Amino acid sequence: MKPNVETFIGCDSDYSEARIVLYGAPFDSTTSFRPGARFGPAAMRHESFGLETYSPYQDADLTDCKVFDSGDMELCFGSSEAALADIEARAEEILADGKLPLLLGGEHLVTLGAVRAAVKKYPDLHIIHFDAHADLRDDYLGAKLSHACVIRRCHELVGDGRIHQFCIRSGEREEFAFARAHTKMQKFSFDGLEETVAQLKANGTPVYFTIDLDCLDPSAFAGTGTPEAGGASFVQLLQALRTVAGADVIGADVNELAPMLDASGVSTATACKVLRELILALYK
Repeated sequence: MKPNVETFIGCDSDYSEARIVLYGAPFDSTTSFRPGARFGPAAMRHESFGLETYSPYQDADLTDCKVFDSGDMELCFGSSEAALADIEARAEEILADGKLPLLLGGEHLVTLGAVRAAVKKYPDLHIIHFDAHADLRDDYLGAKLSHACVIRRCHELVGDGRIHQFCIRSGEREEFAFARAHTKMQKFSFDGLEETVAQLKANGTPVYFTIDLDCLDPSAFAGTGTPEAGGASFVQLLQALRTVAGADVIGADVNELAPMLDASGVSTATACKVLRELILALYK
């Protein structure tokens, strides 16, 4: 008999031997439209057993990877700063042990905690950001800590020219003006991603990779808090994440699955497959 501890499929190695460590941040207290992303990490673990561990896209298998799933953190829903501090501490611990932290959100604000930890160890950090939304507001209804502001807060940590945004198709006019002056944004697509990754790799630049799953078109991924028409297909996202994995990725996250907003379960299945492919790509 063994305890019933649910992990993402194939991610049951011991921590000591793992190269990648999963950690869940079930937090959605600043969600601005439809809540439910707090249930994303647990849903991905539970539904992952509908997948095979083998990926025909990459001819690779999760059973050949050393990945430890540390489960979901218990986060304070009444304080964004307290939640971010806990996420930062967990990411910092994983990085200190020479492993790659892979965060499962939760709303996109959780990324800030992970980036705070990463920039301490890697002061020259760059961020590659896939999303439908710019997330560059200075505040949302007066709140500086919001999923609508997360990349703006990350910019305050890394500075100009170090955030590379792709597939963006929504935001306030001021956000796009800010991007023209301070980030490198590719609207609507992943055009230019290969060149960006090649340059970062050539320079030996450490990269944090954040995926907001609403970069996908709602026809492929309806179960998210703020769906935006006109996004990427699953195959396009798969190719793009495999491209990013060619850089020196030191941390990553997948967020904004709200499973109850898609009763068909298709969005959760898609998120699981994105996570499987991301793990395999990073492990290579």
